[in-house]
Amino acid sequence: MEPPEDKRTPLDEAEGIILRWDSTASEEAREKMIFDSDRNEVDRYLQAVDEIQRSLSSTTINSESSSNSNSNSDESGLNSTIRIAMARLEDEFRNILLSHTAPIEAESISFSSDPSSSTHSHGQVDDHEDEGEHDQDLNLNLNMSLKLAQEREEQEEGEGEGGDSVSDGAGSSRSSYRTTSSIREIDLVPSDAIYDLRSIAERMIAAGYLRECIQVYGSVRKSAVDTSFRRLGIEKLSIGDVQRLEWDQLEAKIRRWIRAAKVCVRVLFASEKKLCEQIFENLGTDIDDACFVETVKGPAIQLFNLFEAISISRRSPEKLFKILDLHDALMVLIPDIDVVFEAKIAESIRIQAAEILSRLAEAARGILSEFENAVLREPSRVPVPGGTIHPLTRYVMNYISLISDYKQTLIELIVSKPSTGTRYGSDPTTPDMEFADELEGKTPLALHLIWVIVILQFNLEGKSKHYKDTSLAHLFMMNNVHYIVQKVKGSPELREMIGDDYLKKLTGKFRQAATNYQRATWVRVLYCLRDEGLHVSGSFSSGVSKSALRERFKSFNAMFEDVHRNQAMWLVPDAQLREELRISISEKLLPAYRSFLGRFRTHIESGKHPENYIKYSVDDLETSVLDFFEGYPVSQHIRRRSN
Repeated sequence: MEPPEDKRTPLDEAEGIILRWDSTASEEAREKMIFDSDRNEVDRYLQAVDEIQRSLSSTTINSESSSNSNSNSDESGLNSTIRIAMARLEDEFRNILLSHTAPIEAESISFSSDPSSSTHSHGQVDDHEDEGEHDQDLNLNLNMSLKLAQEREEQEEGEGEGGDSVSDGAGSSRSSYRTTSSIREIDLVPSDAIYDLRSIAERMIAAGYLRECIQVYGSVRKSAVDTSFRRLGIEKLSIGDVQRLEWDQLEAKIRRWIRAAKVCVRVLFASEKKLCEQIFENLGTDIDDACFVETVKGPAIQLFNLFEAISISRRSPEKLFKILDLHDALMVLIPDIDVVFEAKIAESIRIQAAEILSRLAEAARGILSEFENAVLREPSRVPVPGGTIHPLTRYVMNYISLISDYKQTLIELIVSKPSTGTRYGSDPTTPDMEFADELEGKTPLALHLIWVIVILQFNLEGKSKHYKDTSLAHLFMMNNVHYIVQKVKGSPELREMIGDDYLKKLTGKFRQAATNYQRATWVRVLYCLRDEGLHVSGSFSSGVSKSALRERFKSFNAMFEDVHRNQAMWLVPDAQLREELRISISEKLLPAYRSFLGRFRTHIESGKHPENYIKYSVDDLETSVLDFFEGYPVSQHIRRRSN
């Protein structure tokens, strides 16, 4: 029987309030939430909990100094009441968290496939932020904040690809990975709800219900983080799952993972940390840190495992650039990771991130070494038709041009010179290379790139030996070394690293190959146009041997026809080089033929069937030379001219 109202003590009133909201005993209590009610009711309930807690503390002290059975009975009753109150507060805590966990729309955290298409000026961002500060709608506020964070990420990437950049003086088109952005915390829960959550947490912790409080908090916020992960496109993949995926599938995912990692560390994890601090800070020793780690450790490990899976996957040249992208992204994030996960309890996450960064660096170094070996050992033996640029040459030069785009990263990662052959070495399958004076002062990365070019030329020289025609072998080397030179000239970063001295050496090589081609082809043709052997024995002025002259014209015609027929099928892809080579041929061939024809035409025309011997005019030869190196038959050239 309850005491009369005028004789009820504060403890009696407190117990009454607690029991009235006992959800196990009242239908009304089950259907309503205290913190959704009138604010006065919230205050009354919290005061009631405080009163019970004070009485319980007092009773505990009394019971320790007395063996009174009434004291023990009072303590038992108060313990029962406090359990009911804690169960209720646990439900209220969960409900407040759930009701203020705003869904994140997919559109809010999706990225444009073209970073430059979504860049915004700082003024626009500031305007949006001002609007967000005055907007009272939590869902809109959260979505707006996340969208702004991602738009800034896109702006940074756009600037990295085409805007201002940090470089070592070469005008690099890529931003230095040391440029890092500030953490962008957002308010996940409004301030009035924070106040209520903290009020509940204080009482649960004081009553010894810390574990229950942390469990409720962690279960709700973990679910929220998991939802954000799904919206960001971060799948639950184990390291084994990632390594079983085809590389083309992974390439598409890696770009998404990089962007997601930036949002996760700088926005989601940072904001979760802020929320933990708002609710739990100073309520006990490192409780806020424990709650934070409980919430995000699983998702953080899930995210970093994706990076780790790539870092320990089988090495192959096509993976280098995505590995460097991952390395750069993680390098940028390391300072933010250190801030967000600064607590002692989160040390394992910091260590994991640093170890993955180290493994990505080692993977990049290993891939470069394997790429060099692959270039040296590339085994194809079938000559490319027409002596054109070999696919290996295109692949290697495009590859090292891309490498030069990552020079800011690789200059720091590549710290040792390549292992090269020497002129005194006995291995015929490895080219000789000693770093002479013109290579002094080069970075290890630059020396590796020069070494790749050296071994590419070495491989190409081996492939040139498979051509049966020596002239075509020289043309093949000319085409390929010229392509190497043009690719170096076309990349400011690559040219700076290779250096003009080595570039001049390469230019000399392709010009020498062009000279070797002309000698191999045209010396024997022009040999037909010499005077020696055409004069009758005896006095020099006594006369010309018409039979010898006819044979000489026939030999020239046959040789030129053969060269014309074959070399029209050969290919010099570079238009300027093709024209220069034709001009050089014409400058040697046409004057020699014109002179020969001028000296001996009358001797042939005075005889029978001169058209059988003088088949070409000088203009005919000049026109025929224009057919050279186009890569299709003479018959097609004739049809083209007739049309």
